[in-house]
Amino acid sequence: MNDQKIYNSLAREKQTFIPIDPGKVRMYACGITVYDYCHIGHARLMLVFDMVQRWLRTSGYQVTYVQNITDIDDKIIARAMQNNESISALTKRYAGYLHEDAAALGVQLPDHVPLATHYIPQMVKLIKKLQKNGLAYQGTDGDVNFSVRDFPGYGKLSGKSLDDLRAGERVDVNSGKRDPLDFVLWKSAKAGEPDEAKWDSPWGKGRPGWHIECSAMAEDLLGEHFDIHGGGQDLQFPHHENEIAQSEGAHHHAFVNYWMHNGFVRVDNEKMSKSLGNFFTIRDVLKIYDPEVVRFFILRAQYRSPINYSDANLDDARASLTRLYSALKEVSADNHPLDLDEPHARQFYAAMYDDFNTPLAMAALFELATEVNKTRSAAAARQLKILGGILGFLQRDPQQFLQAGNKNGMAESEIAARIAARTEAKLAKNFAESDRIRAELMANNILLEDKPGGVTEWRRA
Repeated sequence: MNDQKIYNSLAREKQTFIPIDPGKVRMYACGITVYDYCHIGHARLMLVFDMVQRWLRTSGYQVTYVQNITDIDDKIIARAMQNNESISALTKRYAGYLHEDAAALGVQLPDHVPLATHYIPQMVKLIKKLQKNGLAYQGTDGDVNFSVRDFPGYGKLSGKSLDDLRAGERVDVNSGKRDPLDFVLWKSAKAGEPDEAKWDSPWGKGRPGWHIECSAMAEDLLGEHFDIHGGGQDLQFPHHENEIAQSEGAHHHAFVNYWMHNGFVRVDNEKMSKSLGNFFTIRDVLKIYDPEVVRFFILRAQYRSPINYSDANLDDARASLTRLYSALKEVSADNHPLDLDEPHARQFYAAMYDDFNTPLAMAALFELATEVNKTRSAAAARQLKILGGILGFLQRDPQQFLQAGNKNGMAESEIAARIAARTEAKLAKNFAESDRIRAELMANNILLEDKPGGVTEWRRA
């Protein structure tokens, strides 16, 4: 195992990864609240941490990966009541859709996928411990809250000070909290809520708060202290900050060593949201684009950077993935194992060891594709296929992928990419490749006309 670098949100820097138990990694990623279809932002979360666990396993670590499902919260209750159906029916249905979407995108099933409602006793136990430690109290409205002012380390993950937080806090005069910053651990049952949203507890019937769910599930499956905790950037505060306060407040020692957060998905350079009408479910996207194209689009960006969702960017991702598959279509990979000393493999591995730098890792794949096209090397094709497989790409029959096509027809950006590849082949006097690309375009009803000066024009048949 080489020196794996991880950007630790807690330290605000890249650090060398040192697992608590040598050779083993325990990792938790916050999952989805199941009351609606998953959107493209959820896809990024799932794909980023799927990539991380795949790479850590490739690096030789024994990984225990947990990604939870939140199957009880206010939005779930409201949606079930709106639909006039049971909470369990609603959450079971959308959890099923979640698993279908994840499988379509090539996401490997985590080692554990806990449901929050299966861990109520562990949550009650953790809250009781916080109460015993003087960090939890029952308010006048019956809710049990965490006392933020009594936990000295609050704000260390987000970098927010209590003074800044209090300055921006609006006081809720109807709240039973001692301090507006305090957050709920146990919500007292409210009139009109269904019985399946209520559990017995020392503080009366109610249900857990969102933050305590992840603390309890992570502790039960990974222990009080584990290696990596991940989630979307939007969870850094308050969710992950509150998890730290709960878990460290209960046990008086570190909770997680490395915190990882993936960047936002934006749509045409605006934050994706239902209110803006720019909200895309995974299912909507997969009606138009091949799932491997969506996976490629998301993973070709560095996981901490924001990415911009647009048809043009997905078309470009498809054109790029087509270029890789086209190289493998003409040259069969040999059956030898990966050559780790080969320059492109070294480049790929170095990139992944550097905080999972998938853009640089993919650059090695494109260099290999160029080599395959130029030399027709079965060894280069093998390196391309195996390295792509580490990220979950290039494992299908190339012809099957190329024939699948964009369901709206070949996009202009893809056509341009194929023409550029053909021009490159002609300059290299690789006329067989040039003719193959022309034939591929003709099969997609794209006709080419070479003009003087090396210009190629195209039109649809």
